[in-house]
Amino acid sequence: METNAPAVTASASRYSRGAIVLHWLIALLIIGNVAGAWLSEDLPKPDRAAIMALHKAFGITILLLTLVRIAWRLTHTPPPMVETLKAWEAALARVTHWLFYILMLAMPLTGWAFVSAASHGKPVSLFGLINMPALSVGFDKTTAGTFQDLHSTLGFVIVGLFALHVAGALKHQFLDRDGTLRRMVPFLK
Repeated sequence: METNAPAVTASASRYSRGAIVLHWLIALLIIGNVAGAWLSEDLPKPDRAAIMALHKAFGITILLLTLVRIAWRLTHTPPPMVETLKAWEAALARVTHWLFYILMLAMPLTGWAFVSAASHGKPVSLFGLINMPALSVGFDKTTAGTFQDLHSTLGFVIVGLFALHVAGALKHQFLDRDGTLRRMVPFLK
């Protein structure tokens, strides 16, 4: 039986179940956190405060899960990229993935630093279960403003990187048909 799609090579094997779970869990938390922060901007102060309390808790959760994901990545070799990738595609994929790791650390840390500075050292509640201590940053408006601006800027960067990542995944699925997307999507065969 002949098909127009190129054959998927043996190197198109899937990521491990742990990597897939961490990928999608962190992705969904980031999408929800970015959307929640942006959508809450025009809400009344009590509603915004409630959403931002969740935003902070989910941000710390993303940070902790990212540390788990990095440990997983260091102890579990990912499958090699498909052999049909052009050199520039492979390079862009590597850069995009490492930028995601950097942003998944930097976003929560700058947010935590902003909250620490703005609240004059009050802890951040993790869903009312535990309190994460304030980071040791200056507890003044200037420091808070610097971290808030950096956190906001990184939010735009992660949205742009996310758009690039999704566009690349869709290109590989629907134009190249090279099996790249199925490596990380549990229900694709």
